[in-house]
Amino acid sequence: MKNILITGSNGQLGLELKKLSFNYENNYFFTCKYKLDITKEEELISFIEKNNINTIINCAAYTAVDKAEENKNLANNINNKAVKNLAQISKEKNIQLIHISTDYVFDGKNYKPYNEEDSTNPQNIYGKTKLDGEKSMIDINPLNSIIIRTSWIYSSYGNNFLKTMISLGKQKEELNIIFDQIGTPTYAGDLAKTILEILPKIKNKKVEIYNYSNEGVLSWYDFAKEIMKMAKLSCKINPIETKHYPTPAKRPHYSLLNKLKIKNQFNVTIPFWKDSLDICLKELGERK
Repeated sequence: MKNILITGSNGQLGLELKKLSFNYENNYFFTCKYKLDITKEEELISFIEKNNINTIINCAAYTAVDKAEENKNLANNINNKAVKNLAQISKEKNIQLIHISTDYVFDGKNYKPYNEEDSTNPQNIYGKTKLDGEKSMIDINPLNSIIIRTSWIYSSYGNNFLKTMISLGKQKEELNIIFDQIGTPTYAGDLAKTILEILPKIKNKKVEIYNYSNEGVLSWYDFAKEIMKMAKLSCKINPIETKHYPTPAKRPHYSLLNKLKIKNQFNVTIPFWKDSLDICLKELGERK
């Protein structure tokens, strides 16, 4: 039985882990920034020693991509320095660390799905601080620890693209959605289940990186169209180019992830994105 610390437990992935945790016989300690400040090393050590933690799943992150352009220090403290703290303590105390990262570590100029060894080149502060966190963890190298890069997270919890589309789809007759950013959405419930399933199987001497998203390929426009269709909303979705929807942070045009490594290593089956969208819409009561 493991004593598992889950940071960022009020976020989408953290809440999905909490929901699924009852199916796995471990002791779970769900924390948020108000219960445990992972940027403070002494506070972190005290919590870990008091609760005899032997596994950490780090879901904590500064994910406000556009705001990160202005709040560089805050983003770096959470996405990099806190990860460095977690990695250093994990190494010293022989703790297994699972850290969640992002497709935004890539520049989006690829022509085929990114694998874990492809060159990184983040185009915004959020992506840069997440990559710096990865590098800090790899340099420290806690035993039996992994990084999971994921993309376009959504769930029935929190704020996300899916819930925004449903809300706007009920209010507006039409919406303009970007069609030239390509990737795959990730239902947080699928990722949470995968993390809990593979935990006992992780055995490695150096930090390994794995990609995880749902199966399939689409644009934000395609995603929005399917949401309206499944939720039976009459809102018309119009395709627009990224240049017609400027944002403070630059996004990668192409961030499709190759998931062969995690599938082969842990015998993971990954659901198709439409199937997972169907499940989440039913959870939200938007689909019968």
